Amino acid sequence: MSHAMPSRRAVIAGGLTGGAALAAAGFNTPSYGVEFDPRRPGNRVRLTVLGTTDLHGNVYNWDYYKNQEFDNHSGTKPVSDAIGLARAATLIKAMRKERKGEPILTLDAGDTIQGTPLAYYYAKIDPIDGDTVHPMARAMNLVGYDAAALGNHEFNYGIPILRTFEDQLDFPLLGANAVDPATKRPAFKPYIIRTFPVAHGRRLKVGVLGLTNPGIAIWDKANVEGRMEFPGLVEQAKKFVPEMKKKGCDLIIVSAHSGPNTSSSYGDALPYPENASSLVAEQVPHVDAILVGHAHLEVPQMFVRNKRTGQQVLLCEPAYWGMRVALMDLVVQATWTRHGDLKWVLVGSGSQVLNSNTVDPDPKVAAAVQEQHDTVVDYVNSPVGTSTEAMSAARAVVEDVPIIDFVNYVQADAVKAGLSGEAATLPVLSIAAPFNRQASFPSGQVTVRDVAGLYIYDNTLLGVQVSGADVRAYLEYSARYFKKVSGTGPFTMAQVTNAVTPTAPNGTPDYNFDSVAGLDAPLTYDIDIAADPGSRIKNLAYDGAPVTDGQQFVMAVNNYRQSGGGGFPAVSTAPVVYNRQNEIRQLLIDWVTAHGTIDPAQFASVDWQLVSGDQPVTITS
Repeated sequence: MSHAMPSRRAVIAGGLTGGAALAAAGFNTPSYGVEFDPRRPGNRVRLTVLGTTDLHGNVYNWDYYKNQEFDNHSGTKPVSDAIGLARAATLIKAMRKERKGEPILTLDAGDTIQGTPLAYYYAKIDPIDGDTVHPMARAMNLVGYDAAALGNHEFNYGIPILRTFEDQLDFPLLGANAVDPATKRPAFKPYIIRTFPVAHGRRLKVGVLGLTNPGIAIWDKANVEGRMEFPGLVEQAKKFVPEMKKKGCDLIIVSAHSGPNTSSSYGDALPYPENASSLVAEQVPHVDAILVGHAHLEVPQMFVRNKRTGQQVLLCEPAYWGMRVALMDLVVQATWTRHGDLKWVLVGSGSQVLNSNTVDPDPKVAAAVQEQHDTVVDYVNSPVGTSTEAMSAARAVVEDVPIIDFVNYVQADAVKAGLSGEAATLPVLSIAAPFNRQASFPSGQVTVRDVAGLYIYDNTLLGVQVSGADVRAYLEYSARYFKKVSGTGPFTMAQVTNAVTPTAPNGTPDYNFDSVAGLDAPLTYDIDIAADPGSRIKNLAYDGAPVTDGQQFVMAVNNYRQSGGGGFPAVSTAPVVYNRQNEIRQLLIDWVTAHGTIDPAQFASVDWQLVSGDQPVTITS
């Protein structure tokens, strides 16, 4: 093959194993505040929970969009992380060897079958069926998971694909709060109970409850409406934890695809919070530990006090994409009731995360998916359409260029198609930033990688309702990107861009310069870079008429902006009227695939310009 990809030998090369792997990965001998010696089994037993989350279709340490090994090193991260289940599998195998003979559970907290071209290909291009096994199923079966919680992205490709994936797994997908609308009973297995033989003929019974995200009802409404409902995590845990205790569970572990801090990207659109793991710990008695997912955070150890029992509940979130593996330890002690029955009591717990960049991929896992990986690498380097002319982002920081108009058009079009109610009557705008000045479409064939290079971040698309005053304030904030100049030039791009501000002492990055465009009619404006920041937006008009403060719009934004990224005004507090958790990069690829031809005549127009006073500014290079 001509493309630069890892060879089979490179992918399946073995590395550190056992104790050496664990030491390199950051494993520390745990301290629970109680005496425990695994070499002398007796009245105390340690349960080990190994966990991953938000794998998002990553098996290899590979960036399909850049066609090279994954690399996220930067000034703040001098050593790159490593991603992929193949490397996480090495850590899991090493820990099982380290604690052979002790009770061990291996769990995942969801978001498995979406996020990379590898996952997309086997959902949309060559959908999994009786003959084609999903690469994540192949890999996870070899790892030997005991169970996995459903993530919200499991529903992105529809319930039939999810059910096929479920059938291909050797372990259950858990979702106590993914329920049948008619019966209100879980549509997936709510929990499992594992019984472990321990010392002196005794047994330890451990229950694992799976909980997913209520936001699925909004984000994947088209796939789940009328077919499944998603009540709150706390509400369903209160139903099933007592049931599990009645069945004799000594310990209860929750695998929850819901972040550790109480918050919701959808505001009060649902009566149940999006990120509720800490609420489960706080409000549901007899939960002993929670493997947390969804938030893409690294939380090595966190304790939340249960309000009713006073128990300190252990939470751990191992980042995402297989960068980390959670290691949770729960030590129990045998006690006897007055009736002479054995009872296990939790006496100590703790957790840490192991770093996947310290080990090589597991050979069996890597080899099992190699052929599918090769197929997908060929796919992302293959043409998906044609462009009627060459387009470049090189000057996107100083002028309205067609390639950025393309992003705005696709985003706005997707939001408009998903609106309902009063929001559907409002004009739709869209924001986009020049993430990559090197991005370009050639004239002629365009590959998946060409399109993906235009949008280099993993942002998802939202629509928020804003006023005309909000739009003006947003543009004024964006225009801080430009340095103040005198006269009309000519200037170089460096002379007018990346202005230093109190919040950007090293210069405002390109990704914090957003332009705003209209979908069905142009939003036009001038940016006066001879004026002071805050007074630069001139002649703001929609469809030729001046924008009024009270005028209402829907604006397509990415989740980074909507969550407050960059500090832009209005959008983080504006009502969310569209949120299906669709990745913008994939929307762009899908649009080209569906339409075949990228023609700037369909979406491009010059709607904004840089001026000095009322005269255009000349920018050279």
